[in-house]
Amino acid sequence: MTRSDMSPMEMTDTAPEIERIAHGTADYRRMAWALLVVGFATFALIYDVQPLLPVFAHGFGVSAATSSLAVSFTTGAMALTFIPVGVLSDRVGRRPLMVASLFASAALTLLSAVLPGWPALLALRALTGVALAGVPSVAMAYISEEVAPASVGAAMGLYIAGSAVGGMVGRLGVTLISQYAGWRVAIGSVGVAGLLAAIAFTLSAPNSRAFTAVRHDVHSLLAASARLMSDKAMPWLYAEGFLLMGAFVTIYNYVGFRLEASPYRLSQAEVGAIFLLYLIGSFSSAWFGGLAGRLGRRKVFWMPIAALLFGIGLTATRPLWSIILGIAVVTGAFFAAHSTASGWVGRRATRDRAQASALYLLFYYLGSSLLGSAGGIAWSRSGWPGVALYAALLVLAALAIAGRLGRVEPLGDTPPARRFQGAGPHQD
Repeated sequence: MTRSDMSPMEMTDTAPEIERIAHGTADYRRMAWALLVVGFATFALIYDVQPLLPVFAHGFGVSAATSSLAVSFTTGAMALTFIPVGVLSDRVGRRPLMVASLFASAALTLLSAVLPGWPALLALRALTGVALAGVPSVAMAYISEEVAPASVGAAMGLYIAGSAVGGMVGRLGVTLISQYAGWRVAIGSVGVAGLLAAIAFTLSAPNSRAFTAVRHDVHSLLAASARLMSDKAMPWLYAEGFLLMGAFVTIYNYVGFRLEASPYRLSQAEVGAIFLLYLIGSFSSAWFGGLAGRLGRRKVFWMPIAALLFGIGLTATRPLWSIILGIAVVTGAFFAAHSTASGWVGRRATRDRAQASALYLLFYYLGSSLLGSAGGIAWSRSGWPGVALYAALLVLAALAIAGRLGRVEPLGDTPPARRFQGAGPHQD
């Protein structure tokens, strides 16, 4: 194997052991703040338009399923860009690429607020997805490389907690601003927040210590993909991301249409207040990520998925309080499951980590794009009962896969030279 065929983590095996960032240190506090900021910006910029789907449907004269393309174009374009961006990050570094991606996506969001017409909005949403691809998969690799193994689960939970807060604040802020100042001002405000987040991340994120540049060729990429897809757990984790994200986005894409219609007749701002429930996701991701790290992911992964199924069932009931409770359960359970799955990918991939993260997020955001838009067909044909049934079927499939993952053998003991990369008492 030549140096160009080796992943960064393989090359660190041949170098002196590098001191990772451990919980409780000043560098960890800087890393924690940076992860919260980058998670916040990523989800705010991706999903700021989600509560505006009814506004787009009425304003542009399109169907509910067509209006959801404002979300799907972003997540779909981002998903298809993950692998090329992962390859680029192996060459230029994680942190510089994340900085560039944050600034570019914020600028494109600002531009989408001023250009006229539905086609122009969709085009800029797709370009925003391409720009944002340099954050999620690279962030997972950045965390896995730079943070001490015992602190990876908590650090990943902080990143996802920031994502939950960003998803909440972005959606809630957009609904409130758009009700009084219009959707263009609302989206522009998110773009400004994205620029501020990019500056904050640039100032706080620690420089890479463990990164070593790699130049890939087609052979090395195919070999890495083959190694990952032949792993006993990785393909199933990718399937989990696809199914769980598809169910979650479906619920949030179309709940606004339901609650703005009879018999609830909620205003846009009242519907937007539901996104305060994202706070539950910020807590559940960090808490359950730490729990899974202590007890073992194989033992507990099925729990939040089962809770997610229960939450979907609650949304199918008629009382408004029960619907809101159901969305709260769905939110907390989804982020707990996602935190566990994404941390599992980073821990299990002791090599090819950038590609492992990119593949996970490829399936994750394809679930958002493809399955989320397909949920619009269920809404158009059967209303909310159709949406709830569709999402429940996706989660039932995810629960079956979680049972399969529970029987996958852990990686077990690794040679001493690799232990600092991620092996531990619960190396799943």
